Amino acid sequence: MFTGLIREIGRVKSFVGSTLSVSSKHKAKLGDSIAINGACLSVVKLLPDGFSVELSPESQKHLAMENYKDEVHIEPAMMMGDRFEGHVVQGHIDAIGIVEQIKNNGNSYDVYIQIGKEFIPYIVPKGSITIDGVSLTVNDVYEESFRLTIIPITMKETLFRSYTKGSRVNIETDMFARYIAHILSHQNNPSSKQNSSLSWEDIDSISSRY
Repeated sequence: MFTGLIREIGRVKSFVGSTLSVSSKHKAKLGDSIAINGACLSVVKLLPDGFSVELSPESQKHLAMENYKDEVHIEPAMMMGDRFEGHVVQGHIDAIGIVEQIKNNGNSYDVYIQIGKEFIPYIVPKGSITIDGVSLTVNDVYEESFRLTIIPITMKETLFRSYTKGSRVNIETDMFARYIAHILSHQNNPSSKQNSSLSWEDIDSISSRY
């Protein structure tokens, strides 16, 4: 599990076949889970100045791979007892979004991102979303896009500083919104073997897990 708070910006050393090697100050261990641009990947090799992770063909098919060539966001997985500061991030990329517009407001930036209409139900106004591994708050949701507001320090200290109109980004929608949508889809499906409605006991049981 991750929090969406970028711990470091690493630099790609090489990307050969399915192996991505990154220069990083983080002292990884073999088998560690590390989010690279928001995607949870496993460390397969240690380097004197970083580590290597493996991206399966399936991963490469669902990620904005053009962003794995220069600088990348790095966040190691949380350890038990770590301070929780962002939101619950799994490192599972749901979709690739496209930056439509970046508007400089002087003391902040409005970023509009287009996404497939089928993912809009998982994006909640004032809820959380992860863009290339960065935990952010959604301001507005439209039919096929949404708006974020980025403060200057986030723009300066993350790869948002390099995004332009047309940039593609990895998106992980809110985990709880996905779970709720999945549960409701079964409740509304006549062919579902589950009960047609949720009881308070069901809701208490689901809530206790999180």
